[in-house]
Amino acid sequence: MKFSRGVAAAAVLASAVAGTVALTPQASAATKAAYNGVCGSGYKVVNSAPIGTKGTVFLTYNSAKGKNCVVTVRNTAGKPVPMFAYLYVQGADESAEDGGAYTTYAGPVYGNGRGKCVDWAGGIDNQSTWTYGSNCGALTAHRVTKGW
Repeated sequence: MKFSRGVAAAAVLASAVAGTVALTPQASAATKAAYNGVCGSGYKVVNSAPIGTKGTVFLTYNSAKGKNCVVTVRNTAGKPVPMFAYLYVQGADESAEDGGAYTTYAGPVYGNGRGKCVDWAGGIDNQSTWTYGSNCGALTAHRVTKGW
């Protein structure tokens, strides 16, 4: 499923305006999510971020295809909870997002990211992590972790 970057930004802004966004501590769970390979052959993890205490969002890249992929993985599978995986490649018209009630992971979502900065995010239940301007050389990425 594809969403415009503006829709995703509006949703985040609406949550912040409603006063439902708060910082959450970094993951300290005994069980840590591992990349599950769902992006496919040739994709290697190039970045990751904890999603509070619930799991990890992984950014992968396939150098032969010039594509990025994002997948969000729970620390421990369980009953279905709201989850999402999000990817926006700088200069693209649309972002890619997969969201729903999942037991194990959300995604994969793909974008043509060769030589471009990417924004990527993942969320599990009431926690999310957003990384902006990532994996594009010397620029420093900006990461925001939220809970609601």
